[in-house]
Amino acid sequence: MPPKRLLTARRVRLGAELRKLREATGMKAREAAALLGADSVQMSQIESGVAGVSADRVRRLAAHYACVDEAFIKALVAMATDRTRGWWEEYREVLPPPFLDLAELEHHATSLQVIATAHVPGLLQTEAYARAVFSYAAPELPASELEPRVAHRMRRRVVVERDRAVEYEAVVHEGVLRTRVDDRRTARAQLEEILRQLERPNVTVRVIPFDVDGFAGANTSMVYAGGVVRQLDTAKRDAPHGGPFLDAESQLARFRTLFRKVESASLDPVRSRDFIHRLAKEL
Repeated sequence: MPPKRLLTARRVRLGAELRKLREATGMKAREAAALLGADSVQMSQIESGVAGVSADRVRRLAAHYACVDEAFIKALVAMATDRTRGWWEEYREVLPPPFLDLAELEHHATSLQVIATAHVPGLLQTEAYARAVFSYAAPELPASELEPRVAHRMRRRVVVERDRAVEYEAVVHEGVLRTRVDDRRTARAQLEEILRQLERPNVTVRVIPFDVDGFAGANTSMVYAGGVVRQLDTAKRDAPHGGPFLDAESQLARFRTLFRKVESASLDPVRSRDFIHRLAKEL
């Protein structure tokens, strides 16, 4: 296949997984290329995500790499043959690629686990809250850049609201809920929106109150996206300006452990809902 101009995080991940399989066998790139009747340049393009790869080639490579995990192979084939043009494509050439990559990651995720210690998680934000957060950038964003960011964030919520909604679990610090990124009205509406989202069976929010013992993760913000198979899980630090996707097993294991530790310091879902309700009434 000729090189693809459109390089996305999902295509890069496919190439990286094929490279991991090859390296696990000790096979050189030129040796793997020869098995496909290709050269080392073509193999490099496939493994970097620059060039596409057919379903047949994915299966041939998996066989040569002695991979017998059929669920994993099937998932890689699905990535190779996916031609989905999601709603986020409307923002290409409008927003930086990380915005689109995050929306695509969430679209394909089977579960999402979030730790929020700075802002309300993006998928739970109201339009007014999101606009206040994006407006705080320095230098300030012009309306031509601010409004697409807000609109994109609002459209990302489809993954928790669609028919086959993703399982979403967020752990949020009390400081996040009390911080007024805008005014009192926006703060109250934001808390009410979280309560509204909690009516969905797929959405869980846990709160870490100020007075809890044993919580030292005040600078911890992360997103963990479950893949269709565990090998395709993805994690990232949830920073204002994005961050790289992490997929090494050692990194993923660290993030899973981190989530469990932070979750253990939180209230259970029922007490968390009541906590948020009390905060809203105070406003």
